[in-house]
Amino acid sequence: MKRYGTMAASLLLLAFAACKTSRSDSSKGKLETTMSVTPHAGVNQPVMLHFVVYNPTKSELQFCKYHTPFEGFLSTFLDLKSANGREVEYRGAMAKRMMPPPASAYIKVPAKDSVVVDIDITKGYNLKTPGLYTAKYNSGAMSGLEKVNEITFTVVR
Repeated sequence: MKRYGTMAASLLLLAFAACKTSRSDSSKGKLETTMSVTPHAGVNQPVMLHFVVYNPTKSELQFCKYHTPFEGFLSTFLDLKSANGREVEYRGAMAKRMMPPPASAYIKVPAKDSVVVDIDITKGYNLKTPGLYTAKYNSGAMSGLEKVNEITFTVVR
């Protein structure tokens, strides 16, 4: 029984490692990711998340789009909380993934270039209550995108 748990944990670790950022060569460098958001929005208005992945290196890099805004709301890729610390309800899908990810699951970022996506947070999270919200990207282990900034925004009546 213990042996099965260890094997399952090893397979899970391999699955997560399979979707990390990878390089076309052995040069050092990582993708840089920033998020920004509409600072104020009405209760029934879109809250647009601007998600940028920049490659500062001299060679092409890639990342797995699983658990990122690049695939839409197929997973909860944000920890979204209200000012009182309550987690905001996620309303999107929770897709199961093929592991290891197929080549089509990767997005290539050319050297010294970036890829960008804009997505309406209200399509995946319940933001019907006015107030201050904080969001953190939570899926670096899956996508390989690390050190993403935290964002805040306000929903008003």
